[in-house]
Amino acid sequence: MPRCPTDITLCRACPRLVKWREAVAREKKREYRDWEYWGRPVPSFGDPQARVLLIGLAPAAHGANRTGRMFTGDQSGRWLYRALHKAGFATQPTWERRDDGLQLRDCYITAVCHCAPPGNKPLPAEIQNCSGYLREELAQLKNLRVVVALGKIAFDQYTRLTGLRGLKFGHNIVHNTQPALIASYHPSRQNTNTGKLTEPMLDAVFASARQFL
Repeated sequence: MPRCPTDITLCRACPRLVKWREAVAREKKREYRDWEYWGRPVPSFGDPQARVLLIGLAPAAHGANRTGRMFTGDQSGRWLYRALHKAGFATQPTWERRDDGLQLRDCYITAVCHCAPPGNKPLPAEIQNCSGYLREELAQLKNLRVVVALGKIAFDQYTRLTGLRGLKFGHNIVHNTQPALIASYHPSRQNTNTGKLTEPMLDAVFASARQFL
């Protein structure tokens, strides 16, 4: 895994997020009452030699904040890992536990914000506090050919950090930058339950990524 400026799992830079993630970990959700929640910043996950980088928004309160692995334990992860497995970027479509044996192939997953935010909405200052980790990962991932931004917040933060200007966000819009940038709707319940994002639409994103490899 690329080295970050400090151990991200120890970060307490955002008081609101620290309070929320730890409260959720104590109180738990009834169906997960037997779990020991992670309740800390969730580290990035994947192949340090990856040519494909996925940037999400933030851990879900009872998903990655519970399991300790990006996009694990919630419906967004079910959609994402199914698509990654189909495209050959994941060894299995399992997404429930960080010790389930799932490995990523030529793919690395990070997020704009590494702590679960209330309402799944990190504040601009909280995104800024986490930006150093993403900046460092971009420097450490030497083999990148494709960046997939899952959602407009991830898209905007990536273009901001890399100095890209005037790029349009829209599902499966491919920008021929270096590395290539592919915009995607986030596989959130809000998008998948309403049909704004379908499985074929998400598969098309990773088919686009494959074309660059």
